[in-house]
Amino acid sequence: MNTLEWEYVDVILVTGDAYIDHPAFGAAVIGRTLEAEGLRVAIVPQPNWRDDLRDFKKMGAPRLFFGVTSGCMDSMVNHYTANKRLRSDDAYTPNGKAGFRPDYAITVYSRILKKLYPDTPVVLGGIEASLRRLTHYDYWSNTLKPSVLVDSCADILVYGMGEKPILEIARRIRDGKPYRDVPQTAYLTTIETENINNTTFLHAFEDCVKSKKKFAENFAIIEQEANKKQDVARLAERAGNHCVIVNPPYPAATEAELDASFDLPYTRLPHPRYDGKHLPAYEMIKFSVNIHRGCFGGCSFCTIAAHQGKQIVSRSEESVLREVEHLTHLPDFKGYLSDLGGPSANMYGMKGKDETLCNACKRNTCIYPVVCKNLHTDHSRLLALYHAVDAHPKIKKSFIGSGLRYDLFLNEKGFLDPASARYFSEVIAKHVSGRLKVAPEHTEPHVLQAMRKPSFKLFEQLKSAFDRETQRLGLRQQLVPYFISGHPACTEKDMQALAGKLQALRLQPEQVQDFTPTPMTHASAVFYSGIDPANGKKIYVARHAEEKIRQKKWFFTRNYK
Repeated sequence: MNTLEWEYVDVILVTGDAYIDHPAFGAAVIGRTLEAEGLRVAIVPQPNWRDDLRDFKKMGAPRLFFGVTSGCMDSMVNHYTANKRLRSDDAYTPNGKAGFRPDYAITVYSRILKKLYPDTPVVLGGIEASLRRLTHYDYWSNTLKPSVLVDSCADILVYGMGEKPILEIARRIRDGKPYRDVPQTAYLTTIETENINNTTFLHAFEDCVKSKKKFAENFAIIEQEANKKQDVARLAERAGNHCVIVNPPYPAATEAELDASFDLPYTRLPHPRYDGKHLPAYEMIKFSVNIHRGCFGGCSFCTIAAHQGKQIVSRSEESVLREVEHLTHLPDFKGYLSDLGGPSANMYGMKGKDETLCNACKRNTCIYPVVCKNLHTDHSRLLALYHAVDAHPKIKKSFIGSGLRYDLFLNEKGFLDPASARYFSEVIAKHVSGRLKVAPEHTEPHVLQAMRKPSFKLFEQLKSAFDRETQRLGLRQQLVPYFISGHPACTEKDMQALAGKLQALRLQPEQVQDFTPTPMTHASAVFYSGIDPANGKKIYVARHAEEKIRQKKWFFTRNYK
């Protein structure tokens, strides 16, 4: 601040992650977005919440507001395994050390700031805030919790991708205008003073605690509204003497808006304070390029659509190439891109053929149980992007590290069209770094139905095509499938059947996970309630740690009969 001759800052962002000035890290995106507005922004990474709180005091109060995020992950997912054991490392901390952020980080940070600076607004954001904006199941305490606004004392919460709402909030506060009606935000109010017209009321938090059925009913409404493109309802949910109001979101970003966000002047490097230290999360993405946001897959256990949205927003080819050019000038770049992908590697440029039909659609997924006939699944634009990147003189190889949605180019009869076959062939020939990641998740039909995933027969079709193509090209490459145990609807008998089918295919699973219920996903609502919110039917759930452990063991046994 002295060097810049700043006597004050406009916004102070507090984050649970180490600070890396890269568009994959939310604090950097929001900081650069506010900076582009002409505001003075300071970022406090991983403040010490257990001492005299000097990290929270060092710059005093900002002129406009504090922004608070736990980082790129929910702090409880970051801290604990599926068996609720404390993790020994943290990929978002220097040298991977654990213990540099509290449990329920946004609540802890926000309460400290409101105690120190009661008159300065606190704005919550990031995935922990986004997925805890309403009543949610918290796996780690095994309880329902109300909106994070209730315990955090924060003034307002931004959900989803936050560039638009945070800019509008900053402008409103700067101009002395009310900001609680900003789209894509949530706030807490007293029931008596709130204008509740044109609002959809959910069951109150206390009613959800008493009735799992009501909690499931709430989730069905929340999920439906989150997946709509138009006429999204304003939601209200009572909690004690307060009411949580969730304003409808902004429309999804345009290509130009997404380009503008990625084109901000990121250094794409960790802050110099970390020189000489290893940052595992940064090492994973330092030479990767994200080409789109959103996912229309709608997997029931996934938070991507809940946070980034169901609609695919793609960057222009020019924006991607500008980032590639920047990466070629970074230290240690050797000509290899580790990933040219996104939440799903091959949804780039995809949207509805007739978008007026998409505007009226309320489906949670565009590709389950079958690919929507209105969905444009042509991979030609993505292939053109691959060709443009590979034509860069300093790029030796661009790999696809993100998972492929093979149901977008393959069905049980074969490839959907010539572009699909060409896409698959080019990926195998040019873009696999020895191993191709895919996510069948399970083998048994009723479990896959609960996951909103396609038939395992489709994976078998993919494996056959993969084996043929690698043999034809004379390549030694592996297909790496990802599986989940302990998911709602899955029994130990289902895991035994899975083990048998994998052995028959001569697959030894490596990428496996015991299901972890994360806030505000369909599968988590089922895990807590035992009810499918979509139809009200009961679903079997393995809740006890012992059964979850037994289920996971089937991944590693060969005695499956």
